[in-house]
This record gives sequence, structure tokens and C-alpha cells, in this order.
Amino acid sequence: MEISHTDYDAVVVGSGPNGLAAAITLQRAGLSVLLLEAKSTIGGGMRTEALTLPGFLHDVCSAIHPMAAASPFLQQLPLDQHGLEYIHPPVCAAHPLDNGNAAILERSFEGTADSLGADADAYRRVLGPIVRRWPALAEDALGPLRLPSHPLDMARFGLKALAPAQTLARRFRTNEARGLWAGMAAHSLLPLDWWSTSAIGLVLMTAAHTTGWPIAKDGSASIAEAMASYFQSLGGVIETNTPVKRMGQLPSAGAVLFDVTPRQLLAIAGHRFTPLYKRQLERYRYGPGVFKVDWALDGPIPFINERCRRAGTVHLGGTFEEIARGETEVWKGRHTDKPFVLLAQQSLFDPTRAPGGKHTAYAYCHVPNGSVLDRTDVIERQVERFAPGFRELILARHTMDTAQLESYNANYIGGDINGGALDIRQLFTRPALRSSPYTTSARGIYLCSASTPPGGGVHGLCGYHAARRAIADCFSHRVVKHFPTILID
Repeated sequence: MEISHTDYDAVVVGSGPNGLAAAITLQRAGLSVLLLEAKSTIGGGMRTEALTLPGFLHDVCSAIHPMAAASPFLQQLPLDQHGLEYIHPPVCAAHPLDNGNAAILERSFEGTADSLGADADAYRRVLGPIVRRWPALAEDALGPLRLPSHPLDMARFGLKALAPAQTLARRFRTNEARGLWAGMAAHSLLPLDWWSTSAIGLVLMTAAHTTGWPIAKDGSASIAEAMASYFQSLGGVIETNTPVKRMGQLPSAGAVLFDVTPRQLLAIAGHRFTPLYKRQLERYRYGPGVFKVDWALDGPIPFINERCRRAGTVHLGGTFEEIARGETEVWKGRHTDKPFVLLAQQSLFDPTRAPGGKHTAYAYCHVPNGSVLDRTDVIERQVERFAPGFRELILARHTMDTAQLESYNANYIGGDINGGALDIRQLFTRPALRSSPYTTSARGIYLCSASTPPGGGVHGLCGYHAARRAIADCFSHRVVKHFPTILID
């Protein structure tokens, strides 16, 4: 489709959660905004399709939404008035072990601690201070590196967050607590003995106790649809089927924000950048990828431990040591026969996902970046390990390797769903070391994707912070009177 060349104050390229968040922030500031999406539907990682059989709805990318519920930005938007409804499973996440036991992460902080038995007090010591202070910490922890609003609280959080997950694991004695912690930290897609791998685990567990791990009724696409509906209700314009390959395609605008990774940004606008900034983007590092399976099932997954049947998310991988070993192997470019598997069972709690009496399930494991090795069998063996009889329930399956994921969403370079490695070198300086990570070396061009802080997840905060930077740089003389209704800091 030809892009409309009507003049706009700002153009946003890409309609993932961060592109939509940037567009909303700009439009709420009183600017005229055009949002461009390459595909026929909006959403980026928030899409839902019938991947297996008619009547079975599967989340193509993101499935469970702790960061959407916890996002200081998304919490402010009236998305419920635009069709979004969250469903909270009774258990946020479960982690089964081979002995039939399972650790659980509940909304209740005390309930989770008590369920860990001998590690109850250790759990309270590790998570308690963060959970209690999270409302004050959230804006600093989920944004760019800056002087914190609550420096002492942030320092205490940082000492734990920047530690290797393996170090914090020593606080726990039982396999249940250590396994639960390993599954949370493994969302980093990094070896668990690396610095900063505790950060994402702490944030995810804190989110469970403060805002929960919900699923979106009707599928993750409903989050994108609600955000788009709200954006359009403000006067924003969306054009789909409009891939952007070069800057010359775009209409005149005071600012252009790209919800893409450094690789795509270089291809589109690299000629506008200084040699130093180009070199920084060229050196940006991507992390491991994922191999994903969706199933249409004849019934619910028969987990041995009943707690797992009440969880929206189930982490499969056994002990801390087993998960840590597998994550290290993946980072080294090797595959493992017992991968860490992240499984979601949305249809247990959302009947819109499958025909009556039937169910869906979703799972992925980590693989080396760019791997096209079929991991269906090893994933299904991991499920069967904790839920004997699972394979007998499979009616149909759909798989996606890293190449297929990248083809579906160009931001998933080599299957990397985090928008780039989240290690200590790129945690706060992604994608380049600059006073603001959202600015580029070309005036009026900004990056607003998960390749900027705070990184991957459906939270919209990369887009929000990038839009704030663009407004301050390019439009502050025009929009200051509109700001008080949208500030979160």
C-alpha cells in the first residue's frame, strides 16, 4: 500500500506494543500521529490466530502478560473501555519436579512463601523488601538508566538484580524453591551464572504478587486491538500493509520513531547516522532464539501435580542445576535433550480459545540464535515427563523455528524474542551508549523497540520513554500543556 503523504507531526513505524505505546503517548500530547504496520494486521508480538484446527485460537508470540499488568504506562490507559479484559489464573506459575512435588507462584506473597516450606523465610527475605517497595521502584526499574527517584530503595533492588541468578539461588535450600527461581531467571535467555540474570526473575516474581500474571480474554491480539482502538479514538491514524524500507517513503514529520531492532534501523536509516553510531548499532548483539509449538488438545494437560493444573504458566525443566546447564549449552550454540520449556495453558481459564471440552497449549524452548533444528520431540518429552499421557491428547500441532519466527516478526532476529541480549553490557545501554538510548545520531529519528530499555515484554515502556524523549526534543514548545495527564514520573 502506498503511504499517505499527508503531513503529520510524528510517524511511528511498527505496531507492536512499543510502537502502539509511542503512538498513543504522542497523540495524547496533542500531536498528529501516523502509525505504519508492514503486515495486514497490527500487533507485532500480540497476535492470535487459528494455527492448528478451526475453533482453536493460539497466541502466535506473547501469551502471558505479567509485564502488561505491571506496566506503569498501560495501567493508565482506559483499555477496558476498548474491549480488553484480563483473566487471572488461580496460580500464576507452577514448577513441577520429578518427585511429583511442584513449587507455585501465587498472587499471594505469603501464600507463596508458606508453600515453600523450609525456604519460606528465605523467600520473604529475598522478595519481601522488593514487593513492599515496588510501587515506588517500578518507574526507575522499568526505564532508562537515570538518577532514581528513590535512590536507597533502588540501590537495594540493584544489588540483588545485578547479581547472577546462581548467587541468589544459594539463598534457598529446597529443590522446589531453587527450581522455581531458576525458571523465573531463565526468562533472561542467558547463562544463570552471569551478572544481571537475577533482574528479570525478581521483576517477574514481584509482578505476580503486585498485579498478577494474567492472560487476555480472546487472545493476546485483544491487547493490540484495545490499544489501537484507543489510539484511533484520540484521532490517530493507522495504515497496515505498508512496509517501510527507506526513509524516502515516509511523509514529512517532525519525528519518526521506529519499533524495529538495530539491524532494521540501519537498513532503513543508516545513511543518516554518524560513523560512530553506525558502528555501535552494527556491534549490537542478539541472544538465543526460541522454538515454539502450539497444540490443539482433546483435554487438559494431565499434570501429575494438581497445582500445575491451576496455573496459567508452567515451567518445565526440573532442578536449578538442570535448567542452568541447559541455558549455558544454548548460549554456547549447542542444543540440549532436556531444554527448559515455558508452557502456557490459556484455554483452562479462557473458554473462547477452544471448542467445548477441548483445549489449547503453547510452549517454547530456548535454542541457539538462528537454529532451524526441529525441537518438537524434545519439548513434548519434557511435557510428558511431568504429565504422562499428554501426547495421547494431541489433535494437531503447529511449530515455528527461529527462521519462521523472524519471518513472522522481523524484530525476532534469529528467533531472539528479547530484541537483543539482555546481559550486563546491554541491560541499560541498549542499543548504544548514549545520554538517551532512544535517540539516534540523526535529529528527529528515534528507536522505540525492545532493543531499548527496559527490553522485551508486553509493557509499552520502551515506546513510552522514546516518545517522551521525542516530545522533549522536537515538540516541547507545543505540548507542555497536554503533559500532566500522561506523566508517570
